[in-house]
Amino acid sequence: MAAPSSQSCTALERSIRERVPTLLTDLYQFTMAYAYWRSGRHNEPAVFELFFRDNPFGGSFSLFSGMHDCLLFLRSFRFTDEDVEYLRSVLPPATDPAFFLFLRELDCSGVTLHSVPEGMVVFARVPLMEVSGPLAVVQLLETSLLCLVNYASLVCSNAARFRLAAGSRRKLLEMGLRRAQGPDGGLTASRYTYVGGFDMTSNVQAGFLFGIPVAGTMAHSYVTSFSSLEEVWPQVSLLAANGDHDNIDLISLTKGWLGRVCELLGVESGKIHEGELAAFLSYAIAYPHNFLPVIDSYSVTCSGLLNFCAVALSLFELDYSPLGVRLDSGDLCRQSVEVRHVFRLCSEQFSIPAFQSLLIVGTNNISEYSMAELNKKENEIDVVGVGTHLVTCTRQPSLGCVYKLVEVRGSPRMKFSEDPEKSTVPGRKAVYRMLDTEGEDTAETREKVQSSIQTLHPRHKRLQEPDSYIVSFKVCLLCGDMEQRRGLDSLWYWIERHLTLGHSHPAFRQCKCTHLYTHTYARTHLYTVRH
Repeated sequence: MAAPSSQSCTALERSIRERVPTLLTDLYQFTMAYAYWRSGRHNEPAVFELFFRDNPFGGSFSLFSGMHDCLLFLRSFRFTDEDVEYLRSVLPPATDPAFFLFLRELDCSGVTLHSVPEGMVVFARVPLMEVSGPLAVVQLLETSLLCLVNYASLVCSNAARFRLAAGSRRKLLEMGLRRAQGPDGGLTASRYTYVGGFDMTSNVQAGFLFGIPVAGTMAHSYVTSFSSLEEVWPQVSLLAANGDHDNIDLISLTKGWLGRVCELLGVESGKIHEGELAAFLSYAIAYPHNFLPVIDSYSVTCSGLLNFCAVALSLFELDYSPLGVRLDSGDLCRQSVEVRHVFRLCSEQFSIPAFQSLLIVGTNNISEYSMAELNKKENEIDVVGVGTHLVTCTRQPSLGCVYKLVEVRGSPRMKFSEDPEKSTVPGRKAVYRMLDTEGEDTAETREKVQSSIQTLHPRHKRLQEPDSYIVSFKVCLLCGDMEQRRGLDSLWYWIERHLTLGHSHPAFRQCKCTHLYTHTYARTHLYTVRH
């Protein structure tokens, strides 16, 4: 991964300010903040936790993403005069004018963010982030932080599942920008699918902002825009790469190779589409070292493959190195085997060893299921391009992260709810995870993701019917007042009865503060980022 330039880093910070302005939140955040301010409670110390209730995609884990954007958002959190004037127009007329002066001076200098490391494997109901600070401010942050974490973590987790389904050998190309939920969704998807295990993206802006390797081939529209060889220009068109020859008549050279390929394969040239050959020649003249066309615009076996081989052999003769082909329809596994067979025949017949190892890229509405099926069938696909099912997360459109109050003025807070599964566990928590192997996280978030996934037992990494990861709780009551102690005992009995997610484990950290309990998840200390 190329490191983003200082220019792109500046652009990234500007992008966050533009994508997530301070007004990008729900109206009721302001009405609650006003009520806190009106009652004099706005500066009370409070703690919120951000977590999700169920592991996504029927799996047993997720990947935490979006923290860096959250930090950039906190740094830039400030209301402009224009923001305040708009709020004055939409809040109820009875709102005290002094509240708007309060908003104008508001920032996140008093906010502290504790978080697990970005890119780390996480589980349902485990706190991903703890946000502490003045009550009114941390309340106002809710919607924006959820917006930044929900989709980033979901699409990163989806990418990791695609990587697990594909295995380590096959390269993965994210190409979902055109199918994403708007420009911001497309940019976020490109960024976090790379973090989740994809190797490259077609999104040029993502490459600029985040240093992600970019790649692409050609569209069918380019191929179908040509109809005859007369459209190839210039006709005498290409210099040999080693400079040994004058300009070569690439059309004549390719026609000669096309005849030899047809003879080798025992096929007639009558079904070969001349416009397709013209498109391939024109692209090869433009990019002789990056020639990778789509070959199914008309027929793979009767036209596209033959035309590619003829042009590629011409390029090899001139000491260039074409890259390969893309398949975008039909039975990708079967076609890839046929294509590789022809590549090997050409390699042996024409004594070009590199021809047999040309890339075969497969793209055709790839889903997690079809990706897993590739490993069950014979195929020769080297690179898989994934778009719709990756960036739209079709199996689950939202991770369902929530942001819940757990402490005010050092006292635990709990939501009971009519639905037990929506009840919260009160108090601040320490997050631990028990690992079977030793190891430290690497500096790069992407490498950290793969390292973190490797700590999971194979039964937790299964894409279908994985074993659940046990999340455990331990209560610690340190209250001197017996009445309060009995009340907390009753509260814990309710929690134990309704919310326990796993069994007790002896290796729990003893709580040495006034927290109600300790939540156990990761062995290493809670990763902390202070604003």
